[in-house]
Amino acid sequence: QVQLVESGGGSVQAGGSLTLSCAASISSSGTYHMAWFRQAPGMERQGVAIISGRNGHTWYAASVKGRFTISEDSAEKRLYLQMNTLKPEDTGTYYCAFGKAFSSRAADYKFWGQGAQVTVSS
Repeated sequence: QVQLVESGGGSVQAGGSLTLSCAASISSSGTYHMAWFRQAPGMERQGVAIISGRNGHTWYAASVKGRFTISEDSAEKRLYLQMNTLKPEDTGTYYCAFGKAFSSRAADYKFWGQGAQVTVSS
């Protein structure tokens, strides 16, 4: 089993930065891929960034590439999302997720954090 607890959301003006953190408690064996998703009101949950637990390979959605950075600290069992040059369209609830597939589809992830609200004002 995997339990995920997020922190670091908040409100910021456009152009600002925020860092999200996800603390993982893992009691099962195996390698997981780790991702950040976001969900705006009335919209589907969309993949933002993924990092492979196997080789560190990363993937970013086109809308955040060059502005967001996903990283992990395996010793601390923490996943991070550094968000720079934030835009109003980045507003939403951000979720960390762990799964066995390197995928941007929410359905491929079994374990989810509770969500952290990010609000970017213009």
